[in-house]
Amino acid sequence: MLWVGGGLVLAAVLAAVWLLGLQPRPPDTTEPSIFEPGAADVDYCRPAALDGAGPAADDIPKAYTPGCGWARWPGPVLASCREPLSAGARDLRGLWRSTDPSRPHVERIEQCGDRMVVTTAGIIHDFRTDGTLARGADDVEPPRCLRIRAAVSWRDDGVLAFRPFGLPWTVVTRRLEGDRLVWTYPGQEPMTMTRICRLSEAGISP
Repeated sequence: MLWVGGGLVLAAVLAAVWLLGLQPRPPDTTEPSIFEPGAADVDYCRPAALDGAGPAADDIPKAYTPGCGWARWPGPVLASCREPLSAGARDLRGLWRSTDPSRPHVERIEQCGDRMVVTTAGIIHDFRTDGTLARGADDVEPPRCLRIRAAVSWRDDGVLAFRPFGLPWTVVTRRLEGDRLVWTYPGQEPMTMTRICRLSEAGISP
């Protein structure tokens, strides 16, 4: 019985390691032009009109974090998309900076249809908010290149919820509070952010 119990624990650990690190990454379909110098030098306070008069979310190749993290801010992934936001989605688009100088953080959120791209701290997480693992975040977490997967969906209260590996509990959230973005992450105090227009406002050279 002791061996059986230990075997189950070992099997669970090995399965977790496989899920986190051994599973192959999807083919990289990122558009190379987003990594060209200056591609991120954009006025993020002037988002595109999501009026349907242009490409839809399905027309734009999915982007992924290059290697174990980018060194230079990439340009927007969904810049040409004009598909209106899906039902129930909140508009989080923009460039966001932490209000706490002791916790520096900048992230960019892009949206169209049910698709979102969150770019920050070396990562590009490109996913759908339909709550499925197959179309959720499937990427890596720098600097250790830890594989991550999450199902993402909008809750009825307007909170964007990330569920690791499609499990039933929420681990990461983003939500609007007035004109501010609040991000919650395990082991950290909630982070509040305000919109800025350009990366240079955060001391970042695009």
